[in-house]
Amino acid sequence: MLREESDSAELTGSTVFKDERKQAYLNPEGADRPLISPVPATTLDRVRRYRLERLRGKMHEWDCGALLLYDPVNIRYAFDSSNMSIWTMHNASRYALILADGPAILFEFEGAEHVNDGLPGIDEIRPAKSWIFFTSGNLTEPRLKTWADEVADLVSRNGGNKRVAVDRLEPAGAFELRERGFKLLDGQELAERARSIKSTEEIELMRWTIRVCEAGMARMYEVSEPGRTEREIWAELHFENARSGGEWLETKLLTAGPRTNPWYQECSDYVIKRGEMISFDTDMIGPYGYCADLSRSWTAGHVAMSAKQKELYAAARDQIEHNLAVLKPGMTFEEFNALSWRIPEKYQPYRYTLALHGTGMADEWPGILLHPDFDPDFSGIIEENMVLNVESLIAEAGSESIKLETQALITARGAERLDTFPWEEI
Repeated sequence: MLREESDSAELTGSTVFKDERKQAYLNPEGADRPLISPVPATTLDRVRRYRLERLRGKMHEWDCGALLLYDPVNIRYAFDSSNMSIWTMHNASRYALILADGPAILFEFEGAEHVNDGLPGIDEIRPAKSWIFFTSGNLTEPRLKTWADEVADLVSRNGGNKRVAVDRLEPAGAFELRERGFKLLDGQELAERARSIKSTEEIELMRWTIRVCEAGMARMYEVSEPGRTEREIWAELHFENARSGGEWLETKLLTAGPRTNPWYQECSDYVIKRGEMISFDTDMIGPYGYCADLSRSWTAGHVAMSAKQKELYAAARDQIEHNLAVLKPGMTFEEFNALSWRIPEKYQPYRYTLALHGTGMADEWPGILLHPDFDPDFSGIIEENMVLNVESLIAEAGSESIKLETQALITARGAERLDTFPWEEI
C-alpha cells in the first residue's frame, strides 16, 4: 500500500527532473498543438515524379513488361496513394499496374476512387477486381479468372512482354497469370532496390517525419515516471504521430525493467518502478508515409543510472558511434562487416541480429546482420543517398536491455545522422 501511494504521488511529476535538451523537441506553439508540416507542395510533387521514375527505371533494367503492386507501401511509393493501408495489408482489395510502354493504372477499392484526386502519377483509375474469400466466397474462382483476364489484356494491348514483376500475390493469382503465359519476377526486390536510393526531396520529407517522431519521444520522456504503465508511455507516440499527419506504428516495442530482457516483448500494463530502464523502438510510419525508426533507453523518473545500467548504455553508445564512423559509400556489405564493432562475448546471447538496415517508407533492404550472424555470401554495396539505421541492443544474463538506434543518410563524406534527439548523459 505504501508503494502504491508513493507511486501515485510521483505521477504529478512535480519533483521529477526534466531534460531541457529533450523538452526542446516539443511543439514550441504548445504541447496541446499538433505539428504542421512546412514542406511545400512543390517538394511533394518532385518526390512523386522521382519515385515513379525510379520504378520505371528498374523495370527497364529488368526488361519487365509490367509491374503489379499489391503492397500498400509500394503503391504509396509509386503514386503517393494511400487508402486503408493496414486493412489492405491483409485484404488484397486494391492494386496497381504500371505498364512499361503504357499507362500507370490504379485499381481502387470500389467507391473510394476520389481519394486519389490530384495525384499526377496515376494515368487511369479502375475499380479493383477483388477475389479474396472474404468478399468472394464461392465466387472466388470466376472472379479470379476475370481479374487475370483484365491484367493480361492490359499488358498485351500496351505492347508489354510477358515478364511481369509482382510484389505480393496469393498462389491462385500467380497460377492464373502463369496459365496465360506470363513469367513472374520478384517485384518486391525490384521495388526495394528502387526505393533504396533517396532523392534530396525525399530526405526533406524524412526529416519532417523524424521531427514528428522526436516530438512524440519528448512526450514519452515527460511522462516516463514511476506508476505509469508501458502502454501509457507508448500511447504518447501514437498520439503525436496521428495528430501531426502520421499513419501507424509497425511494432509495440516499449518495455521496462525486467521486461526489457529478453527483447521483443510487446508493451503491456506492467507498472513501471522508479529507476527501471525504459527501452523502446519507435518503428513509426509518419507523415508522407515515411518511417522514423529510432530507439532510446532511459530510467523511469529520470534518476541517475546504476553502475550496471551505465556499463550497458556505454557499450550501446560505443556500438552506434563505431558503426556510424566506418560507414562510407562504395563499401561492400562484407567490408562493413569486417570493420564493424565487435560485440563482447557476454552480450552475444542477448544481441540484436541486425547491425544495419535500410529505411524509407518502412524498414527496407538491405538488412545487414551483426558480425556473429553475418553470411559472407550476402552481397551488396552501400551507396550514396541510401538511408541506413544503425542498431544496438546490449544486455547480459539477468540485466535489463539497452536499445539504441539512429537513422543516417549516406553522403559522399560518410554517414550523416538525420535524428538529433539527445542520448542520455551518464
